Amino acid sequence: MKKDKIKIIISAILFVISLIIDFNNQIINNIIFVISYIIVGGEIIKEALENIFKGEVFDENFLMTVATIGAFGVGEFPEAVAVMLFYQIGELFQSYAVDKSRKSISYLMDIRPDFANVERNGKIEKIAPDKVNIGEIIIVKPGEKIPLDGYIVEGVSTIDTKALTGETIPKDVKEGTEILSGCINLNGVIKIKVTKEYGESTASKILDLVENASSKKAKAENFITKFAKYYTPTVVFIAVIIAILPPLIIKDAIFSDWIYRALSFLVVSCPCALVISIPLSFFGGIGGASKKGILIKGSNYLEGLANTETIVFDKTGTLTEGIFEVQKINAINISKEELIKIAAYSENYSNHPIALSIKKEYNKKINEKEIEKIEELSGYGIVAKINNQNVLVGNEKLMNTKNIEFTKKNEIGTVLYIAIDGKFVGNIVIADKIKKDAKKTIKDLKKNNIKQTIMLTGDTKSIGESVAKDLGIDKVYTQLLPNDKVEKVEGLLKEKSKKSKLAFVGDGINDAPVLAISDIGIAMGALGSDAAIEAADIVLMTDEPSKIVDAIHLSKKTMRIVKENIIFAISVKIIILILSAFGLSTMWEAVFADVGVSIIAIINALRVLY
Repeated sequence: MKKDKIKIIISAILFVISLIIDFNNQIINNIIFVISYIIVGGEIIKEALENIFKGEVFDENFLMTVATIGAFGVGEFPEAVAVMLFYQIGELFQSYAVDKSRKSISYLMDIRPDFANVERNGKIEKIAPDKVNIGEIIIVKPGEKIPLDGYIVEGVSTIDTKALTGETIPKDVKEGTEILSGCINLNGVIKIKVTKEYGESTASKILDLVENASSKKAKAENFITKFAKYYTPTVVFIAVIIAILPPLIIKDAIFSDWIYRALSFLVVSCPCALVISIPLSFFGGIGGASKKGILIKGSNYLEGLANTETIVFDKTGTLTEGIFEVQKINAINISKEELIKIAAYSENYSNHPIALSIKKEYNKKINEKEIEKIEELSGYGIVAKINNQNVLVGNEKLMNTKNIEFTKKNEIGTVLYIAIDGKFVGNIVIADKIKKDAKKTIKDLKKNNIKQTIMLTGDTKSIGESVAKDLGIDKVYTQLLPNDKVEKVEGLLKEKSKKSKLAFVGDGINDAPVLAISDIGIAMGALGSDAAIEAADIVLMTDEPSKIVDAIHLSKKTMRIVKENIIFAISVKIIILILSAFGLSTMWEAVFADVGVSIIAIINALRVLY
């Protein structure tokens, strides 16, 4: 860009000198114009000639070269230089715009790790990340990138996840915390046990997504590519007719006059504004999304999202946290602290998610000497002897089997009933927690013309319907196996209109087939499975459902800008083309219709980044 700027400045100075200084010799003025022209247009002429030999004749370089050399031929030296000069200014604007868009994506490239410090044979070796094996221990010092996925086995620190998730607030980590590659360790030294090879790591996969995003073109981009292919030779043919035919059939018509009109026609006809600004709009959209922690794998998915009318959600891990938590502790003739303690001691040796949630809620060290006996009754619960007390912790069936009089609780989630020495002492309600932004997401989606929201879950009817009602979801299908989800989505795809799109949002390995068959698959990227991320078209790096609303806003804005640019560029060109053909516009209007329109379209496309 620096080299191009220097060329443009030198050429512009010579151009202005030749325009404002009269050397009393037109030849000197013309020589300065030619020098200015060669400095700024030499590369374009060279590229046009090279492309002709490659068989790619009708491109913008060819149009610029023919039009400007023709302008010299009819004595319009200033116009010839102006065409090249302003065209190069337009190209400079394009380079700046692309660079701006690329930077918003390239910060993701900062996640690419350069090395890994590995513990081997009591020594620390600095090696390439792809040489590290699963199970090895890597050491990450303050300021270093985390090179591979794993979990912390030693150390406490704070990590910067911004490049990965778009979140600006650093995250505190400690022993046992799962760590994703691409984050930056901010303070403490941490030791990480590697769980994935470099090729399978989060950083590697995200880089691959970003680098290949532009390979999948949207319909608007494909249209412009095809349009330019047929449009350019057509206008060259029309320009030849304008230059030759009227002087032969119109009395007193002057060849030079009609050649000038044809050259102006050629300059106007260059489809640069469309060819440059449309892909740039999509590129900017993908860049703007990546700033928000939304990875879009191609501009076709960005376009499709703008036409989405139905969104189908998985429940667990998508709309809910996917983590069981104690929601209520209802104690009778006993303190809540004592009730949760009895439950935690009873569940001490279990690794079931419900048992883990109770122990997490108790959050104290369990004195195993107080536990005399624990027996697990499959499908019922636990019978235990704790501190010389006979304890029952389980479901309704356990209470009925042991003839315990209890009060049945109609709560959404899992209800654990507890009895001590034959007397009912209360219950604990455990449920999956709804994500903070889930309710607002559904509300905002409906404001954004999403006509139907649907939830698919393998959970029970009561839990599924309760979550759907709480969130304001239109339809819910419960107790579904993975293949049932596929069948439901296939049915919904048949029901929708041809123009509208259906998006599915999921996170688990069982969601991968549904993500793949949907028009647009959206995966939760931070906690979602590798299979889901692989199958998805869009990845939300923060696991926040509200990012879907951001993505839809961005897709609609991108498509609005694309349409604005197409309508604006074609309208101006048609007007000036007609005026050029009738000799009512000069080369200066032609330059505006080409370069001016391109610059305006590029600036308009840049808006999508912000």
